[in-house]
Amino acid sequence: MIIWKQFRILLLGLTFICILVVLGNIILLSKVDQHDVAYFVFPEEIPLPTWQFSQSYFLPNLNKEYPELLAQKHYQYIQNNLSLDIEMYYLKDRNTPISLENLTFTSSPPTVRKKEGIGYYGLGVEQQRAYLSACIHAQGSSTFTEEQFEQNQYLYQMQPQRLLPWLLNQEPLQDRRCLWTRLSIPLKNGSSKEAYYILEKAWFSWYQWWQPRFPKHRSMS
Repeated sequence: MIIWKQFRILLLGLTFICILVVLGNIILLSKVDQHDVAYFVFPEEIPLPTWQFSQSYFLPNLNKEYPELLAQKHYQYIQNNLSLDIEMYYLKDRNTPISLENLTFTSSPPTVRKKEGIGYYGLGVEQQRAYLSACIHAQGSSTFTEEQFEQNQYLYQMQPQRLLPWLLNQEPLQDRRCLWTRLSIPLKNGSSKEAYYILEKAWFSWYQWWQPRFPKHRSMS
């Protein structure tokens, strides 16, 4: 009799878990496409410590060809006669059909580094220019590779504090948007080490400005 009661309790527990899973799937499916990406315009000027703003302009229009590309902007800065170019691509999904290899550098494999409090980024050289590229997320650290992006997504989705905004339809369960950033400067005397140092210093400041200003989602409820 005792064994039968324990079996009934176990069976009821499994049934309850199955019901929760089914309800969760129903809620998830009901929320699909109930969020849209709000219209976003890049600022004309962004402060960057130790650099003087020069100009900003729109990049070649790829939005019609790639709907996942929501907005784009090119910024230029000057420091001691050195020009820094920063390209920004606002992507609806990090894994967009746009070739991210074309938005990163180069023909040679990049050097991937990580900075605590910032995240991963890639460095490389192409045609006498040094480049730094990374993806800024709504939450979590910056990433460079697809694997890093997926891991960041998983860790972000597992945060308990995200449950209530999702249930209230204030935020989507998955947010795969990305501010793909590419910084570049010309090489001087062929030295990539010094160029990487300059790019990294600018990137850390750039990331710290953008992360709390990541574009907000718009609820469709």
